[in-house]
Amino acid sequence: MAAMDEVDPFDVRFVRSATGLLREFNDAGALVAADVHVALQLGRLCGETDERVLLAAAFAVRGPRLGHVCVDLLGIGASVVVEGDAAVDLSVLAWPEPDEWVAAVAASPLVVAAGGEDRPLRLEGPRLYLDRYWREERQVARDLASRARAPVAGVDDDRLAAGLSRLFGGATADDLQRRAAETAVRRHLTVVAGGPGTGKTTTVARILALLHEQAEATGRAPLVALVAPTGKAAARLEEAVHEAARDMPVSPALRGRLLESSASTLHRLLGWKPGNRARFRHDRFNRLPHDVVIVDETSMVSLTLMARLLEAVRPTARLVLVGDPEQLASVEAGAVLGDIVGPASDAEGAADGAGVADAIVVLRRVHRFAGTIAPLARAIQSGDADRVVEVLRSGARDVRWIEEDAAAGASLPAVRETVVEAGGPLVAAAVDGDGRAALDALGRFRLLCAHRRGPYGVGGWTAQVEAWLTAGVDGFAAVGEWYAGRPVLYTENDYGLRLYNGDTGVVVASGVGGGLRVAFERRGELVELSPQRLGRVETVHAMTVHKAQGSQFERVALLLPDPTSPILTRELLYTAATRAQKELLLVGTEAAVRAAVERPIARASGLRDLLWESASAD
Repeated sequence: MAAMDEVDPFDVRFVRSATGLLREFNDAGALVAADVHVALQLGRLCGETDERVLLAAAFAVRGPRLGHVCVDLLGIGASVVVEGDAAVDLSVLAWPEPDEWVAAVAASPLVVAAGGEDRPLRLEGPRLYLDRYWREERQVARDLASRARAPVAGVDDDRLAAGLSRLFGGATADDLQRRAAETAVRRHLTVVAGGPGTGKTTTVARILALLHEQAEATGRAPLVALVAPTGKAAARLEEAVHEAARDMPVSPALRGRLLESSASTLHRLLGWKPGNRARFRHDRFNRLPHDVVIVDETSMVSLTLMARLLEAVRPTARLVLVGDPEQLASVEAGAVLGDIVGPASDAEGAADGAGVADAIVVLRRVHRFAGTIAPLARAIQSGDADRVVEVLRSGARDVRWIEEDAAAGASLPAVRETVVEAGGPLVAAAVDGDGRAALDALGRFRLLCAHRRGPYGVGGWTAQVEAWLTAGVDGFAAVGEWYAGRPVLYTENDYGLRLYNGDTGVVVASGVGGGLRVAFERRGELVELSPQRLGRVETVHAMTVHKAQGSQFERVALLLPDPTSPILTRELLYTAATRAQKELLLVGTEAAVRAAVERPIARASGLRDLLWESASAD
């Protein structure tokens, strides 16, 4: 921690008017200026001068920015502060005694401890919330529990049984996809959880078929919304449903309806309000008209967005939440899917119990991975660092481990060889103007980093990859902004071009006067566009693990950062490793691997307790 006189008085990160604990924690970097300013203003408005209470308020303000719904006053002093790419040793700071801290906060005019008039902060046990997040958490818990309690009336049991038998074969005790589909027909809430390759989107397509068959008796097809948090994820969901429908044993008319299904983002479904990014056109007073709402990649959905969705879906509609609770959570506050699934992730198949537990089915059987990737993923999930190291050192051809610091860069021959081998076909196709072959090559390999900047970051590794390709691949020349063989990542949603944040393309020669085009795959079709028509793009020789979430590649090279990196977590390692379908090359020290496995993301939230304690009480 820097001495007071070493702090630049003009550095905007520090609040020079702050005193006491706020000054100390701000100078150490544990709080940023915005946290301190809001806490001071709240204190002035409510007449609060106790520096322990103001410190708690500052941490309550800080929490949602870093993904926390609340701050646990009993546990925060023992945790590592994560702010951007930096870590702060909290143990050296003057933390208030926990029990006295909670008592002081409970007595503050800033805080509503239980019920009563509105105040800026809410205290539930040791958890301190901003009032907005306290309300959203309770709304989500209440809406989910209410939706989970009442089964759907009027299900045609004979029609359902016939459909299940045709789509899934005979009933077996371990047929979890079948169980998930039946749950979705019979309940207003269904949660289909599972890792990559467990058949979640295949199950979604069959759920749609069963619901359409149920509606045949009424003569009115259900109005279905397929949605995901991002445009890229929505496009993948739509493509997966169409692919599954082509070979599904259903009537031609039903197959046609499934092939007409389209997906959108959650924000587009709810409807933006001009000038208001926190509320939507559809809400509790203007419900969505849909009979069925299916949300893919739910792990990316924040607490606030889930609250807006739940209040907009009609109580009589079916809501199906699909995703992997072990993946990285939303970049905004909350780990909603993980909280909903809760202890069901350790159960076999469907969870036992009352309330929301009955709505959850966890798919276990992996259909996509072969060889060593599946046991590696299971070992990471279980937090068994010794087993992870054992699998990595097993000598398997499909999982290779380079036990070196990834910051070594140019001195990593195995990474260079992999990059040049993967880049050769891409560059050759791009120079020849073959957009389809270039996109296929791009989809077969991806270099993943945890950070955007620094020696382990995407920026530095992009330059390194370009140097390797220039030296090792004939015809490659990274000259100027646009060049043949440049892989690009679209970073905005463009509904006119039907390109979305996360879409990837390749710059290819057009064959006309030495011009260039950018090839994208759009809904299964090749589209080539002029670079001048495009919005924001980034070069994607390397990609962050966060950006890769939801994507799959035949081969992945994963570069782990230093073990002290706060970004290095179990969820990041699991998400990155499971992007690889056939081969994983992992670069990092044993200390980095063990640090990741032993450091699960711990987001402060009360949603899991609200859902599962109420289920136990029922």
